[in-house]
Amino acid sequence: MTMDGEELTEQETALYDRQIRVWGADAQRRLSKAHVLVGGMKGTIAEFCKNVVLAGVGSVTLVDDSPVTEESLNANFLIPPDDKVYNGKSVAEICCSSLKDFNPMVNVSVEKGELSSFGTDFFEKFDVIVVSCCSLSTKKVINDKCRKLSKRIAFYSVDCRDTCGEIFADLQDHSYSKKQVDETVECTLHYPSFSEAIAVPWKSLPKRVSKLYFAMRVIENFEEAQGRKPGEISAADLPGVLKLRNELCEAQSVGESQIPDALLERLVSSTLEFPPVCAIIGGILGQEVIKAISCKGEPIKNLFYFDAMDGKGVIEDISIPDPTC
Repeated sequence: MTMDGEELTEQETALYDRQIRVWGADAQRRLSKAHVLVGGMKGTIAEFCKNVVLAGVGSVTLVDDSPVTEESLNANFLIPPDDKVYNGKSVAEICCSSLKDFNPMVNVSVEKGELSSFGTDFFEKFDVIVVSCCSLSTKKVINDKCRKLSKRIAFYSVDCRDTCGEIFADLQDHSYSKKQVDETVECTLHYPSFSEAIAVPWKSLPKRVSKLYFAMRVIENFEEAQGRKPGEISAADLPGVLKLRNELCEAQSVGESQIPDALLERLVSSTLEFPPVCAIIGGILGQEVIKAISCKGEPIKNLFYFDAMDGKGVIEDISIPDPTC
């Protein structure tokens, strides 16, 4: 991701001195010129925004017109508990005010509207787009709009349900540098779109692919088929979710044991975000976005999963098989 611009100011150099010592002045300059668009202010996204604002990105634009609810207070530390400050403001507007206090050198703003309805040209203003708790169709639409632009935009989607989290990354054709023994080597990774990644036949995937990959696909397909918003499911929906799991497994020629009943029951029974998991997923997402902007360090390709039940984080490369191989 190439971003040319002015050198760091004396104020930026002083404020980000420790970071510059870690990843260099060029990486910090790239960060200071980067514009990040965020859709859906959930707890995981609150953690992510805090991390990239403290790191010194150029700007962060928030999109979330929903009002503050008891659920949004559960894991989003950017929303103050005093409801007197809400005054009819959206979640994005309240989070915007809180984020500005973290780093006054970062421009934090709010854009009103439904993210999926914005025209393709709107997204061209940004270098990174992160969406949270979006429907299956919304992820596809926004990712596809990013890919239609001549400018390369990094796209991420993140979902956190109960003690589980998923990050999807599409950096298109991403070049980066990494240290290898005593030298720095240049590498390139080719990413599939979200639509392409979830279209990969399940039977062609390695047997040890995270069960969360399959479980998340079942949940989002169920929500899409039922016309539900992400998270609008409960334990009462478990029979329907299990029925869809069985149908998908049969169609994909995969054993139902690949998506355990117990895992699906956990994901539908408690759709609230678990704050410690939000902190972990939001922290990793922040690191990945910083890598994508700075072009320093090897990024994930192309999915990351975390389950607090076993405390493990897993990177999965779900890509279209190369017919020439």
